[in-house]
Amino acid sequence: MPAYRAPIQDIGFLLNNVFDADSLFSSMPGTVEVTTDLTSAIVEEAGKIAEGLLAPINRSGDQQSCQYNDGVVTTPDGFKEAYKAYAEGGWAGLTGEITYGGQGMPKTLSALIEEMSFAANSSFALFTILTTGATLTLSHHGSDELKLRYLPKMYEGIWTGTMCLTEPHAGTDLGMIKTRAVPNADGSYSLSGTKIFITAGEHDLAENIVHLVLAKLPDAPAGPRGISLFLVPKMLVDENSELTGERNGVRCGSIEHKMGIKASPTCVMNFDEATGYLVGELNNGLSHMFTMMNYERLSMGLQANGLADSAYQVAAAYAKDRVQGRAPSGPQQPEASADPLLVHPDVRRLLLTIRANILAGRSLSIFAAMQLDISRFHPDGAA
Repeated sequence: MPAYRAPIQDIGFLLNNVFDADSLFSSMPGTVEVTTDLTSAIVEEAGKIAEGLLAPINRSGDQQSCQYNDGVVTTPDGFKEAYKAYAEGGWAGLTGEITYGGQGMPKTLSALIEEMSFAANSSFALFTILTTGATLTLSHHGSDELKLRYLPKMYEGIWTGTMCLTEPHAGTDLGMIKTRAVPNADGSYSLSGTKIFITAGEHDLAENIVHLVLAKLPDAPAGPRGISLFLVPKMLVDENSELTGERNGVRCGSIEHKMGIKASPTCVMNFDEATGYLVGELNNGLSHMFTMMNYERLSMGLQANGLADSAYQVAAAYAKDRVQGRAPSGPQQPEASADPLLVHPDVRRLLLTIRANILAGRSLSIFAAMQLDISRFHPDGAA
């Protein structure tokens, strides 16, 4: 199978010649100074990581898969080293709040980086986007104390994040959730319940995992209006953002056995009087969680486009190498027994259609990300 090649030239063309991203960024005083040179450097470096670090462990990761043993999840060979390099490169905090150690870069850039990561290794990319979504939600709705305690380590990539919504009996209808949060005297809460289908709920890539959990207080209103959002760390953290060494009451009960993305653990998470902290307002948790859910929805579009690009590259390479029949206009390789598939008009049409759809999808992703940047950085908040 041919190696993945990041679409650096296509991305540069869209950013600079179609969307004029440089003008947009320079018109927003809330952003850090983002120039064409900086944009190109970031995209090129991200492409190198996708090609050289993530793609080589994609197939082996899926073949080996994550392993579960008595509550412990082990990722495939190479994933810990790849994640360490990713974190040390500063990629986890690319769009994070500068106040808490993030780099404050536009979503437009991170969206393109996500696409390349998904194309190269979807299992690995899922670890990173969950953390970014969790930090975004905490940044929007968390108290200053929670943000100061958790965001810096998450931006460093030392801690990762998850989204805990679904329960065995409650998927789309989250108003039916049974996970309970009982108030404690110190202002924290004790959470008990079971969540399923939790991506990256347990793993060995980071020293701590920060779960964002939907739960209800005992006296909460019925239905979705009674849902609150809580931050529940795997390892307890002190006021100085350091691990206390004490394990919280949250454990992985099992992982799913899936058809694909096997190097990404999809977990059953059991909360047994786990210490949690309220994020945002009581009984408004579902609204707060939509900050993360909407982010992940865009990420799934980026995943689809990235995988389409990766598949297209394989198909195009095969069409160039595989010989079958002769071109309608006559032999293109007279010395060979047949011509490549690529000379056949319908094969070319199919490949060009696929490529056009990929470019259209990437363009839509850039446009959507730019709207998020406008809403975040524009000096006129009502614009």
